[in-house]
Amino acid sequence: MAQAVLFDELGGPEVLKIAEVPVAEPDADEVRIRVDAIGLNRAEAMFRAGTYYEQPKLPGSGLGYEAAGVVEAVGSGVSGLAVGEPISTISAFSMRDYGVYGDRVIVPSRAVVSRADAVDAVTGAAIWTNYATAYGALVEQAEMRPGDNVLITAASSGVGLAAIQIANNFGAIPIAVTRGEGKRRKLLDAGAARVISTESQDLVEEVLAATDGAGARVVFDCVGGPFVNDLERAASVNGVLIIYGWLSLEPTPLPMNWFKNLAVYGYALDSHVLADPARWRRAEQYINAGLRVGSLVPTIDRVFDSLDDIPEAQRYLESNEQIGKVVVRVRH
Repeated sequence: MAQAVLFDELGGPEVLKIAEVPVAEPDADEVRIRVDAIGLNRAEAMFRAGTYYEQPKLPGSGLGYEAAGVVEAVGSGVSGLAVGEPISTISAFSMRDYGVYGDRVIVPSRAVVSRADAVDAVTGAAIWTNYATAYGALVEQAEMRPGDNVLITAASSGVGLAAIQIANNFGAIPIAVTRGEGKRRKLLDAGAARVISTESQDLVEEVLAATDGAGARVVFDCVGGPFVNDLERAASVNGVLIIYGWLSLEPTPLPMNWFKNLAVYGYALDSHVLADPARWRRAEQYINAGLRVGSLVPTIDRVFDSLDDIPEAQRYLESNEQIGKVVVRVRH
């Protein structure tokens, strides 16, 4: 038997329970993995609470996008992956169909990425969704260039910190946005050129001051809602606003300042980078090279010790106290 984290109703972390389930065999295009570590994402907490863009199939819904482990079995149509190979997963599926919160799980082969021997499971569970999201949005969509001012909201998240590193690697200027003052020093240490606290500073004034009145050419946002009005005012003429999340849960207005000629994109990793083989190949090569030479280093805030800690780990994730990734080890 395998262990899986499931939930029968929408609610807080307390609805998550560990269940014994049969060890499944992969279909033709699937892979079964032995999970050694799970990387938590805010999308999973929203899915559990019923505030995500898609709703779970209840009762007995699983969840989870990102894990690292070892291939245990491959489907008949899968090539390029071998039993015993260390791998990571990326969010190339719907949580209505698959989930990685468990000790042995099935995922589609397109969601599996080979993991170098030098990358341990905890690190491997903290890489791919964060860095591929930031790379795809900033490099492939916004065509970020050296010297670009890049405004990054929720900058202490895993994706936000990945965006700071990638912006610096490209010679751009990352401007980090956070709510309170408590994370300022750590964001500066993480490579932000400037940190703006929205509780104590005016976002638009600070961005214009930091950019000699020009504004940020690239704005990378996961908050959405009315906050987008401030982001539009902080953007440059001919700038790019990329919205990849909806933490606000309030309606997001369409910026209507035609003078700025602002390009606005809704961004999803699965339908952008992962849907295009050439983009995905570039992303994979860039991220692997960064890991190899040490220019990309995921920030891991806290590691929990077992599947039993999943509810506590999600509660911590939703506290907004963390800086970087929350990971849960899986004991066998």
